Amino acid sequence: MAHVPTKARAVIIGGGVIGCSVAYHLAKLGWKDVVLLERKQLTSGTTWHAAGLIAQLRATANMTKLAKYSQELYGDLEAETGVSTGFKRCGSITVALTEERKEEIYRQAAMARAFGVDVEEISPAEVKAKYEHLNIEGVTGGVWLPLDGQGDPANIALALAKGARQMGAQVIERTKAMGVMRNGRALQP
Repeated sequence: MAHVPTKARAVIIGGGVIGCSVAYHLAKLGWKDVVLLERKQLTSGTTWHAAGLIAQLRATANMTKLAKYSQELYGDLEAETGVSTGFKRCGSITVALTEERKEEIYRQAAMARAFGVDVEEISPAEVKAKYEHLNIEGVTGGVWLPLDGQGDPANIALALAKGARQMGAQVIERTKAMGVMRNGRALQP
């Protein structure tokens, strides 16, 4: 059984993709005493059955920047850690069925482009050319993002955890968090 420290600068509870990402990024920032606790084993919660779609077209500027960063990170993480993320850039298409929705996705595309996302507005005919099995009846337009893709969420989390460990974080499995104390005082849930 792993030694659980009695104190740490940061304690992350939950070893899914989010918890592993927080540990990875804190360690990458140079934080010391980072501990991730997982009550079972890494990715045993909801992460293992997520679809793993990595799409950059988002409704807000911050979500767009985060999605762009994520697809770049997942593209490089395997080389950094040696753990396959299963990430493949297969591209994505978002289509509109109304003029209002077309205006909305074109506005999102313009915002994404401002943050360096590779995105292109496409016609219904271009949608059909890229994805021939799609029924384009009623499609008013679309956007194509060639760098979007899909990865294996569980392996992405495992790669993030390994990267966190490589930078000094402790990742402790089969250890349930029973409470949290700060400055010697128990915190209420």
